Amino acid sequence: MTDDPAGQAAPPRDLGAGSEKYKEKAVAFRVLIYVVVSHLLAGFIWLLFYLGEHAPK
Repeated sequence: MTDDPAGQAAPPRDLGAGSEKYKEKAVAFRVLIYVVVSHLLAGFIWLLFYLGEHAPK
């Protein structure tokens, strides 16, 4: 037996970038980001209304 790597075929590389599981994780991550950003934007708008209501006139 020799340890000659030329005689052995390399195992196929699975980067996972095209798999369904990877795509599902990417969509879930994107939805999470959209939900967080939209809540931050809504909170900022609410803060503007709150400060405008309580501003000295």
